[in-house]
Amino acid sequence: MTAVPATARETTGRQPADAGPTGLTLLALAAAGMVVSVQQTLVLPLLPQLMHRFDAPITDVTWVFTASLLAGAVATPLLTRFGDMYGKKRMVLLALGLLLAGSVVCAVSASLPVLIAGRALQGVSSALIPLAIGMIRDAFPRDRVTTAIGIVSATMGVGGSAGMIVTGLIAAHTSSHHPVFWIAAALAAAVLVLVAVTARDVGVRAGGRPDLPGAALLAAWLVCLLLAISEGNAWGWTSGGVLGLAGAAAALCAVWVVVELRVRAPLVRLSLLAGPRSLSANVVSALLGFSMFAAFTLIAGFVQAPSAKVGYGLDGTVLDVGLYMLPSTVTMLLFSAMAGPVAARIGPAYTLAVGSAFAGLCYAWLAVSNSHVYDMLAFSAIQGIGFGIAYAALGTLAVQHVPMDQSGIASGINSLVRTTGGSVAGAVTASILAGQVIAGTDVPSLGAYELCFWIVAGGAVLAALIAVGHALRHPD
Repeated sequence: MTAVPATARETTGRQPADAGPTGLTLLALAAAGMVVSVQQTLVLPLLPQLMHRFDAPITDVTWVFTASLLAGAVATPLLTRFGDMYGKKRMVLLALGLLLAGSVVCAVSASLPVLIAGRALQGVSSALIPLAIGMIRDAFPRDRVTTAIGIVSATMGVGGSAGMIVTGLIAAHTSSHHPVFWIAAALAAAVLVLVAVTARDVGVRAGGRPDLPGAALLAAWLVCLLLAISEGNAWGWTSGGVLGLAGAAAALCAVWVVVELRVRAPLVRLSLLAGPRSLSANVVSALLGFSMFAAFTLIAGFVQAPSAKVGYGLDGTVLDVGLYMLPSTVTMLLFSAMAGPVAARIGPAYTLAVGSAFAGLCYAWLAVSNSHVYDMLAFSAIQGIGFGIAYAALGTLAVQHVPMDQSGIASGINSLVRTTGGSVAGAVTASILAGQVIAGTDVPSLGAYELCFWIVAGGAVLAALIAVGHALRHPD
């Protein structure tokens, strides 16, 4: 592969004057991100219904969520690297095509294994948001990059809330899971056409041949790691299965590192994962992924808890969970658009610290006061401010220091560690909720929820401190 000089790379990678209008591209990418985020959360409220429908234990039904998570974790670094090599728009369309196919498989599924297979196909679409961030960096003027990334990143929270609302509305009228996935299929088809017609891919392509050994090893150790995290509560954290998977993940990761250091054109340049500028951005991404994923799992259970029986909760429905998150949707959209001008003044690292601090504040609020409707609405509004600012700045921080032909994989690695942080959040919160229950029941206590809120708040505050440290070490 012939090297491209840095100056040529920058010129080819960002040509605002020749790239044409960017508004339609942003609309298409934001819509695509929304659909991907919807599919990630719409299945969570369905898990209790699926247990009864398929007469399966929760450990089996949980695979409906776990399969999507694993597929996304493996696909994200692969598709983002292929996006740098062969064109990001191609990979976005591929991800949307697999989302459409997976949604149809889920919509016609009559057995749990088929539903799980469809969810795995849907999970590949998780690579779409980092690909979209790479396309934005390629096509948008420098002064608009952070704002555009913020809008696309905000779709993660907006789509998550929308998924809860869609599922809640359908669950109120039918116990079947099929309508939910038909809606997901229709949305995927519409956005696939929108992206194909309007989005423009003007970035430079790295070329070269795929690093197949690196891809296989990366997939193997990620599956082992995330499977151990996902099944830790069900199997037991000291069980042979979990310890064996953790050990296999460590061994395979070590081999993968050796391979990537020796391959001429590695799948993942390790400097993008743990380089001086990348490491802090990726650690913050993991911590924020921990915080955001915890919101979807903790809030859903807390809102639906019957206060008369357990002494806490808001007696809500699945639909109520989504409605309580609407303030977050509004503030996330507003503040993600404002993050660009803020980052231009104080830098993306300090902007990230501000957003992370707000994220920590919202969880601290719930840890202290959680018995009223206004507590949940205040939490939701503050959360949207925090994640709207933080994810906009994080998307910029993850790619601003890398060559243009590596922006896709850099964003993909950042997204991957965010997914891993979300997996850890699920395991940690589930362990706490299962370990602190009301006497004589298996229902989590109020103290268990409040402890989780404090832990997640601490993670977000730690993210803010790391971001400040990054800004001090690497002033722009």
